[in-house]
Amino acid sequence: MGLCTDDTVRVAAGPAGGNVTLSAAQATPEAIEYSEILEAEDRPWVTVVWDDPVNLMHYVTYIFQKLFGYSKGKATELMLKVHNEGKAVVSSGSRDKMEHDVQRLHAAGLWATMQRDD
Repeated sequence: MGLCTDDTVRVAAGPAGGNVTLSAAQATPEAIEYSEILEAEDRPWVTVVWDDPVNLMHYVTYIFQKLFGYSKGKATELMLKVHNEGKAVVSSGSRDKMEHDVQRLHAAGLWATMQRDD
């Protein structure tokens, strides 16, 4: 299925073999659906770490450094955001990568989820 990007007129076979004329200015349901899919794909996924009553702050800082390669300062900043605000976004990217990051955080004992970026 192609999308018409110029101002030409397209003629298609209609019901009972009659011709139906569509101008490029008319939006077909397929074109609308396609553009909605593209918009949804443009939004990256993020991994969110949530505050928990179990893990110590220095451990969370260590995990952020180990899993994501953050400097001690950046890891501490993210840990404090988790502690003070209840959550922090620690990574962003494709859905597959965020699923992998959540799995690694779970394996380290942290509470993490993934969601579309706002």
